[in-house]
Amino acid sequence: MQEELNAQAEKYKEKQRQLEEERRRQKIAMWESMQEGKSYKGNLKLNQQEVESGASASAVPKSKPNKKPLRGGGYNPLSGEGGGTCSWRPGRRGPSAGG
Repeated sequence: MQEELNAQAEKYKEKQRQLEEERRRQKIAMWESMQEGKSYKGNLKLNQQEVESGASASAVPKSKPNKKPLRGGGYNPLSGEGGGTCSWRPGRRGPSAGG
């Protein structure tokens, strides 16, 4: 039983070493891309998209419908107008129970 446990522990350690090596490689790749002035997050997304595009080559991007703005063009939250019934008012100064 002890030999089986030792074998499982050795497998686990090897797996952890491989994961640590992969993390180290990713950090090195991120550092190199940053040194070149590239966005490392963008590179990761591009790599994922390449994998996905290989799986679904016939995917067609969807076009966005024309969207109207949520508010009218004259809306300004700082002016206090056009916001409806609710307007911001500062709270009371000092402690709630003075005295």
